[in-house]
Amino acid sequence: MRLVHGSAVAIAMALLVYPTINAQDAARAVAGGGITVPGWQGKIDANEEKAGQTLNNAKFAPEGQGIHVTTGPAVTYWNPKNVATGNYTIKATFNEPKYMSLNDHPHPYGIVIAGNDMGTATQSFLYCSAYGNGTFIVRGMGPDPFFLGTSRRAVAHEAVNKAPGAGQPVTQEIAMTVSADSVSCSINGKEVAKFPKTEAIGAGKLKSTDGVYGIRFAHNTEAIVTGLTMTKQ
Repeated sequence: MRLVHGSAVAIAMALLVYPTINAQDAARAVAGGGITVPGWQGKIDANEEKAGQTLNNAKFAPEGQGIHVTTGPAVTYWNPKNVATGNYTIKATFNEPKYMSLNDHPHPYGIVIAGNDMGTATQSFLYCSAYGNGTFIVRGMGPDPFFLGTSRRAVAHEAVNKAPGAGQPVTQEIAMTVSADSVSCSINGKEVAKFPKTEAIGAGKLKSTDGVYGIRFAHNTEAIVTGLTMTKQ
């Protein structure tokens, strides 16, 4: 993965500054959980299932013109009617009303694209997620996790908004774009990563960049999602 406006030194520093981003605190069960937005489906991560978690331990509910998500186990949500093919951009705005209110370290949320066989043991998809501490990550499931380029952890970028502190609000606009030969992620209007489309497709990776789009949340995280849209390029 090519990081835009970054350097090897900056990446190395980011790994030192944010060593606990992927720490695995136990997922909590959310009261009144389940999916209450018509047409939507979800699947929690395989490791969450092995730990005894269920989809109903996370909450996916309507809120105004958006969707209020509270986890629970790490989960991917999608509506089977939301399919993107060819060249396109998927974007949405994520408002985390109380940063780190359900955890003691930053957890991410973001856009999912290229979903195939969703809800099955062989599902594949790619996502770009932001953290409220100014970092982001691009990762895929094929169905096991895979990464593009050399980055294996969240990376700091000036485009990603930082919450003023725990319990404070932070908002991120996240977009993923598929073009003729590349896939990229932009956060708050700036491209933060771009890589060849061919790097994302293959055994253990994506079946195609055509597929269902949706959203993804790490465990013990809360945000309101608005403006989930697909635009053809």
